[in-house]
Amino acid sequence: MEEVSLIEYPCDFPIKIMGKAHDDFVQIAADIVKHHALDFDETTMLTVKPSKNGTYLSITCTIRATSRAQLDALYQALSDHPMVSIVL
Repeated sequence: MEEVSLIEYPCDFPIKIMGKAHDDFVQIAADIVKHHALDFDETTMLTVKPSKNGTYLSITCTIRATSRAQLDALYQALSDHPMVSIVL
């Protein structure tokens, strides 16, 4: 049975990445995103926000998604990294 996608590709797709505040966290997240979305420009990261106590960072990246397989691979790579707590 073929799965029907609610997303029409290609499209701009926001991804929120959250993890412990660390000097390298933003660059590591950007590197993972760039590996899966070759045209991603890290200067376009919409927001990098610290949590109330500064323990965590929330990063929002918007990529040009080309397929569900691309998004699945990106979400998996981000989720597998030990510095990443949540990917939405």
